[in-house]
Amino acid sequence: MQILVKGKQVDVGDALRGYVSERLENGVAKYFDNAIDATVVFSRDAHQFRTDCTVHVGTGIHAKSHATSDNAHACFDAAADRLEKQLRRYKRRLRNHHNAQNRRNHEELLAQSYVLSPADETPDLAEDADEPQPIVIAETTMDIPVATTSEAVMRLDLTDATALMFRNIAHGGLNVVYRRADGNIGWIDPKNPDGGTER
Repeated sequence: MQILVKGKQVDVGDALRGYVSERLENGVAKYFDNAIDATVVFSRDAHQFRTDCTVHVGTGIHAKSHATSDNAHACFDAAADRLEKQLRRYKRRLRNHHNAQNRRNHEELLAQSYVLSPADETPDLAEDADEPQPIVIAETTMDIPVATTSEAVMRLDLTDATALMFRNIAHGGLNVVYRRADGNIGWIDPKNPDGGTER
């Protein structure tokens, strides 16, 4: 597994870099033998350190965690603990769905992902200066997995994302799972006007 350790306005020394690499290698290997890569970013959050960890464990599967602390080592340890907990939970759930996954076609769709910014940064594009209009400032391509609803919730649980679109294996329609303000997970399963499920 390739591991990238970097700092944003924080000097990451060789000792910390070595500690991070060893801890991630051992922690991730407990659950996934062939993880692809990992990125650990140290930054400042006011007077504390912040650590953001991302591990790419398989096609379209990224686990993310973060933590803050007064000490860089403690900050990383907390983020690594959360990451390992996510991977352990995902691996447990994955075992339950393993046979079903082997029987289905893993064809995935591609979708564009956009980041929007208020138009008040570019006032010439806004019709009314009092009402900010969003404009597209970045885009990326992402996979839309074919999954059951519970598998989609597992994938959402592995990331800091607020929503995940997937093609429901039960009927082939596009669905969304998302984090609600009350901490629960919501599920959107649109229906066509004729009463059928969206396809």
